[in-house]
Amino acid sequence: MRYVDGPAVECDLHLAADPARVWELVTDIELPARFSPELRRVRWLDGSGGPALGARFEGYNHHPLLGEWRTVSHVVLYDEPRVFGWVVTDPDDRFGGGPPDPGHPGASWQYRLVAEDDGCRLSHSVRIGPSRTGLSLIIDQAPENEEEIIERRLGALREAMAGTLRGIRDLAEQPR
Repeated sequence: MRYVDGPAVECDLHLAADPARVWELVTDIELPARFSPELRRVRWLDGSGGPALGARFEGYNHHPLLGEWRTVSHVVLYDEPRVFGWVVTDPDDRFGGGPPDPGHPGASWQYRLVAEDDGCRLSHSVRIGPSRTGLSLIIDQAPENEEEIIERRLGALREAMAGTLRGIRDLAEQPR
């Protein structure tokens, strides 16, 4: 797999919880920072205060190989209570992709809920690119190892996303 192919990963998990409760958790943009090894903090921009199509939020990330950086995400999918998706831009051009463009994001993220048995199935997915990201900087250093670098990154993302799903499940299945 090459970067230009739009590498992607998806994880899913059954939650024995009310889908409305799960929706409330996945649209809480601050929640993933509790479980993520990379995402540090998030806040809504433009005074929106909550999820809606076109809303924007700012995230702050840290990775041992890349240091710290800021992103601005744009909500591009909002179909309550089924799909919540956003695209990530690099507002500071930290990774050399040029001016931030939601039509040409560094990544596209999504949660998808489907009612199932005694609860719902929650999936979490990401597609990297087409704009440059921190992964691009690492590939630039060893282009001959691009496929291996991408596989390692997808593995790390899979592990982090699975942890986030488990954290959401644990919260959603608790009595209120």
